[in-house]
Amino acid sequence: MKIELIADVHRSGRVMQVEGMFDVPPASRQEHTFDVPQPVVDLAQGHHAQDWSIGLIVGPSGAGKSTAARELFGPSEPFDWDDRALVDNFPRSLPTKDITGLLTSVGLGSPPSWLRPYATLSTGEQFRATVARHLASEDEVAVIDEFTSTVDRTVAQVSSHAVQKAVRRTSRKLVAVTCHFDLIDWLQPDWVYRPDTVDFEWRRLQRHPDLHLEITTLPHSAWAPFARHHYLSHLLHVAAHCYGAFLGDECVAFNADIPFPHPKRKNIRMGHRLVVLPDYQGLGIGIAFDNWLGEHLHAQGYRYHKTISHPALIHAYAASARWELLHAVNRPTRGGAKRLHKTMQSTRKLATRSFRYVPSGARPAPEPSPAPLAGTRS
Repeated sequence: MKIELIADVHRSGRVMQVEGMFDVPPASRQEHTFDVPQPVVDLAQGHHAQDWSIGLIVGPSGAGKSTAARELFGPSEPFDWDDRALVDNFPRSLPTKDITGLLTSVGLGSPPSWLRPYATLSTGEQFRATVARHLASEDEVAVIDEFTSTVDRTVAQVSSHAVQKAVRRTSRKLVAVTCHFDLIDWLQPDWVYRPDTVDFEWRRLQRHPDLHLEITTLPHSAWAPFARHHYLSHLLHVAAHCYGAFLGDECVAFNADIPFPHPKRKNIRMGHRLVVLPDYQGLGIGIAFDNWLGEHLHAQGYRYHKTISHPALIHAYAASARWELLHAVNRPTRGGAKRLHKTMQSTRKLATRSFRYVPSGARPAPEPSPAPLAGTRS
């Protein structure tokens, strides 16, 4: 298949000046033709027998990526975001639970962010919100042009991993269009098309590169940049022991534990605050960090317990071999949780689950963490 680009040229005074300056032959229109491999055409027309979820059109600027995506899979229309809360900018027919589930699945799992207008979000949060909005549409294939072009490369890689997991959980298809080749190992596309070289290849799902995180103890003041991202409270207990997970020189996650008063057992520590910065959500850093803390406390003779009300976190801990469910309760909401549940038109009771950390060796170890945590910093 050939795609032809034809554009009329209005030969203004400036146009003729440029033609003379750079010896460009005068023309009333410009034409450009490039070939599209037949497998890509078959994919776009639904004639290829091999199933797929994610495709990547990649190449340098000017290679024809956007044109090929538009001609083959349809246009990538920008969304109009108004000044209402982010959750109110999704289709009216979509239940609130499904909206928050979509946002969480692409790595935007912070309820305070869901309640803010799109314009007030960080660039990384805006990118994830846009992907969630695409996945909420009725289009069979979501086409996202300039994929991750607005975020830095580390955030782009983390976001790509979260996005590919979200897409594969659904029956939707995603075509990402970008000039960044560093996404391939993180987005894990089923196929890659390069318009500049007319190359097409199928790929197998592979493990993404490891992220090396280091942990250190932190002072209470380190909580400040994480406080607004916690889904229930901005407050930090005065008796909290605080820890940070670093990716390079950046602290990307905060964790804390506090003493738990118990009439019989005096060696219980309770999980207090766990926050992963929005740009780094979706890699499993949070539960890996909590697993590290559980082992750290176990080595000191403590039991580690955790009470959770975030639905996505409840699901993750319940599925982990490192955590044992103790009990489930419904408790009255207060403060931020109350406002959140009013917005979500939920009940007046907040469902929570309490878990106990099971030290390694007590049960078969789970699958290796996607974000292994290294030793403590000095």
